[in-house]
Amino acid sequence: MLDLSAEIETFPLLRPFTISRGTKTETIVVTATVSSGDIVGRGECGPNARYEETPESVLDDILTVAPNVKVGLDRVGLRDILPPGAARNAIDCALWDFEAKAAGRPVWSLMGADAPAPVETAFTLSAAGPDDMSREAAANADRPLLKLKLTGSGDLDRVRAVRKQAGDARLIVDANESWDAEIYCEIVPALADLGVELIEQPFPATEDGVLADLDRPVAVCADESFHDSSSLAGLQDKYDVVNIKLDKTGGLTEAMSASRAARSAGFRVMVGCMVGTSLAMAPAMLVAQQAEFVDLDGPLLLATDREPGLEVHRSTIMPPRSELWG
Repeated sequence: MLDLSAEIETFPLLRPFTISRGTKTETIVVTATVSSGDIVGRGECGPNARYEETPESVLDDILTVAPNVKVGLDRVGLRDILPPGAARNAIDCALWDFEAKAAGRPVWSLMGADAPAPVETAFTLSAAGPDDMSREAAANADRPLLKLKLTGSGDLDRVRAVRKQAGDARLIVDANESWDAEIYCEIVPALADLGVELIEQPFPATEDGVLADLDRPVAVCADESFHDSSSLAGLQDKYDVVNIKLDKTGGLTEAMSASRAARSAGFRVMVGCMVGTSLAMAPAMLVAQQAEFVDLDGPLLLATDREPGLEVHRSTIMPPRSELWG
């Protein structure tokens, strides 16, 4: 018999973090715990207002499932009770962690997968003026991949400023739904010339049909337009890449399935994250093994991470230790 509990936790950021939808100075997560006796499994999720989630609503959704978990609800049954989203993610990852600790085997072994290898993550530059982003690029020019948060107006100046200071770093950009077709047509050819390799979610998810009629000299990635495997059919001819986030798929179980389905459908895969702690990144490391783009830098943006956290060498993330997860 398993007990399921959850709590809301707050972690301050190293510095304010800005995207097209606003600025935050802390990240609020919800942590689910599954336990039986001395065996404890944990999972973390990041509620997202973009999907009408609040920490309180996600906490309530998790606790609503507690009686079902007590009488034997497993990860398969969980998918029938909760929709994709943050609450299901926290429970799914907590169940995986519990199963691994109960079996004395890592999650990757339970899955029949290979042991995970270290991965290189993108490092995100918060949206700001060209001068500020240029300074941030110079300070992080030794990282292999920089991700620029963009907001619409003035974006080309931002990218140009970063490119001048970024050394040999590869560049990807994330518009977070802030562009329209006019901005896209105006700046994308220049972004291609600047060596930008990927554009995340240029248009609002409800207005992305225009992509089917536009040239894509830079690969375009679906983030807000992609949630889980069921999203894939609607993305054909519009996107080249899908961004798999466990908080969107509703956990590691669906994230692994979505990764396989996306690659089978001809999409390239990116694995991403909300701003969270190492506990949220740890299960995503398994998805990252088959991803072409990895963006799991959440802990690098925090003033304080969990202990123990992931071991990170500049932008290289090592596989999680069992004390953290899995």
